[in-house]
Amino acid sequence: MALARRSSNLLKPLSTASSSSSSSFLHRRPFSTDDSTTITIETSVPFTGHNCEPPSRSIDTSPKELMTFFTDMALMRRMEIAADSLYKSKLIRGFCHLYDGQEAVNIGMEAAITKKDCIITAYRDHCIFLGRGGTLLESFSELMGRQAGCSRGKGGSMHFYKKDACFFGGHGIVGAQVPLGCGLAFAQKYRKEDHVTFTMYGDGAANQGQLFEALNMAALWDLPAILVCENNHYGMGTAEWRAAKSPSYYKRGDYVPGLKVDGMDAFAVKQACKFAKEHALKNGPIILEMDTYRYHGHSMSDPGSTYRTRDEISGVRQERDPLERIRKLIMAHDIATEKELKDIEKLARKEVDEAIAKAKESPMPEESELFTNVYRKGYGVESFGADRKELRATLP
Repeated sequence: MALARRSSNLLKPLSTASSSSSSSFLHRRPFSTDDSTTITIETSVPFTGHNCEPPSRSIDTSPKELMTFFTDMALMRRMEIAADSLYKSKLIRGFCHLYDGQEAVNIGMEAAITKKDCIITAYRDHCIFLGRGGTLLESFSELMGRQAGCSRGKGGSMHFYKKDACFFGGHGIVGAQVPLGCGLAFAQKYRKEDHVTFTMYGDGAANQGQLFEALNMAALWDLPAILVCENNHYGMGTAEWRAAKSPSYYKRGDYVPGLKVDGMDAFAVKQACKFAKEHALKNGPIILEMDTYRYHGHSMSDPGSTYRTRDEISGVRQERDPLERIRKLIMAHDIATEKELKDIEKLARKEVDEAIAKAKESPMPEESELFTNVYRKGYGVESFGADRKELRATLP
């Protein structure tokens, strides 16, 4: 079967070869680590460049950063597993796309940039929001359609948003966020800001025409736009090789440089994003293809096992899991014991459970909220009266 030849490419060895910034979401216990210690590690596989010289595979890190990566990734993993349970319990309704397996892309990206750099993505956005500084309470409240949600319960799973941290959503229309991301980069250049925009999309969106139109304009104007293709190898249930004649997405820009990155290696992602930011500020757009993998199906309505084998999924978990890679690095350098890492995962479970309990206490949005945030203030339909249930239409 053709799927068999695809799965073999997914199981790249997970290297832990090594030699001797961002803040965490959890309140970690203090570890006996010297944060001034420099640890030099090597990415799991080499970078592959298109019209550019790839960055070095050697990356300097510290015990603190390794622990932060593990802690934050463990929390993201637990959040998505909990969302799966909430959906099956019918506390989350509608669409729901989970990110477990792909956490290293966000962890590495955030470690290389600042909150002044913009991020815009598609609908697999829960962990991106968390990485931008969002809270578990806001996340679960939004997933369950409650007022305490980051979009006041009106957006749901696909429309997380945090403008104060330059996270511009969660978008439900496949590929439509790419022109918006290039527009954000245009604004940054127009204002002479020293920041960039990371526009994220999947391999399923990589064939969209609007992506190439936006990329052409970004290249013409040398915009600080970084297009990040999260290639998890399946667009819904269609394998990449069945949908794309050329699945080398980092080469798709033709005249725009590109870089292929192991998206299951947080340090490779960090190195690539740092390289891409420096390039974009000087030379304009660049494409990053993150070779990653999702453990769940495309969405909660997809079992994820009809178009790929269970052996393929378990094989990726065993060989390339991003959380396990960081765990092995930590233990190889005697930064923490296996028990201490297990305690961190237990603490993540506890914080997630507490956030869910609080989110359940948040009320549903008022019916009048249906008419807010639709038109510019002063126009359209608004509610009024003591109980806010009377409606009034105002035309321009």
